[in-house]
Amino acid sequence: MDWRRPAAAGAVLVAVLTVPAPARAAVVCEQPGAAAPVAAGVPTEDQVYDPKRLAGFATGAGVRVAVIDSGVDAEHPQLRGRVDEGADFLHGEQSGRQDCAGHGTAVASIIGAAPAGNTGFQGLAPDAVIVPVRISEQLEIGGDVVGDRGSPAQFADAIDWAVDEGDADVINLSLVMTENNGDVKAAVARAIAAGVVVVAAVGNKGGPDDGNPDPFPARYPGVIGVGAITSSGVRASFSQRGDYVDLVAIGEPVTVANRVSGHASVSGTSFATPFVSATAALLKQRFPAITPAGVRQRIVATADLAPGGASSAEYGLGALNPYRALTATLNTEGRAEPVPERMGANDPAAVALAARREQSQRNAMLFAAIGGGVVLLLGIVAAAVRSGRRRAWRPADPGATD
Repeated sequence: MDWRRPAAAGAVLVAVLTVPAPARAAVVCEQPGAAAPVAAGVPTEDQVYDPKRLAGFATGAGVRVAVIDSGVDAEHPQLRGRVDEGADFLHGEQSGRQDCAGHGTAVASIIGAAPAGNTGFQGLAPDAVIVPVRISEQLEIGGDVVGDRGSPAQFADAIDWAVDEGDADVINLSLVMTENNGDVKAAVARAIAAGVVVVAAVGNKGGPDDGNPDPFPARYPGVIGVGAITSSGVRASFSQRGDYVDLVAIGEPVTVANRVSGHASVSGTSFATPFVSATAALLKQRFPAITPAGVRQRIVATADLAPGGASSAEYGLGALNPYRALTATLNTEGRAEPVPERMGANDPAAVALAARREQSQRNAMLFAAIGGGVVLLLGIVAAAVRSGRRRAWRPADPGATD
């Protein structure tokens, strides 16, 4: 069975927020969810971002990441014990630890899923605490919008709660509004002023016929807007473009936790965003005094050069590089130095090519050394032959000179 089955055939998922829906209590999911196959091996994005390498510097310990989304299934084996009570602004339940859509669980797992022996998939910040805040179960699947959703006013309340009651250090917003809203804008500003890093998806309406509308909250000041690239390092066709794109991360395809258990393969800027939120959590642990502006500066300054160049509407300032974000020294202009060789969005093929080139160079040096030794040996033999001929090939007299 192919575990990398999408949640729906050909689906690109993003949580959306539109108009009010009536709140209900004691909600039981219409679809209870079912176990999915476990992802064997290490997914490409985990090979690129390499959370085990990052763990030598930070794991997210002591950092709280609010996932304002569809809730989080706290019983998934890789999330168990890592999800706080949270809050429910959609149905009025006592916590956000239930997810009828699976979207919030997927997002949370990219941030905080624990390593497991039966899979190579894990989160980038596995020791971070996930704070689930349920606000929207509305998903866009194949162009159709389905599910319950909260109002912008409830969304603003959810952001305020994450800061004031949820004690969040980072807020992940893998949901998009296509209209500006003063309440949400003010709530985002309050969060950033309180020292909370706010990371938001730029949306999935970047196709030629989708209109590329302005995405909010990604467009608000101080928010880190995240677009999506494929595993080969090029912009995903659905990823929106504009000056609100600060950087890009892998978003097509991405391995995530399936609600209940197992894993799924999904695509969307929703799933590029938590890679950046997880990196922000690692930075908050490694540099406890860092500000939201400092987190953004470090993440974009250490981004890998993308096909769009140093800055573009499609790729922002480059492709996420968590390792450089954690380890680079920034100069007085906020740039990373020294600048290492760039591999174009950490493309594994480029890394393999570089390794082959290095091996070829080593082989060439070895062959040159062997060739030099052969030439030297031939010279010695030639000298011995000349000397032997002069002596008519008789043993040399220890007491005589040639």
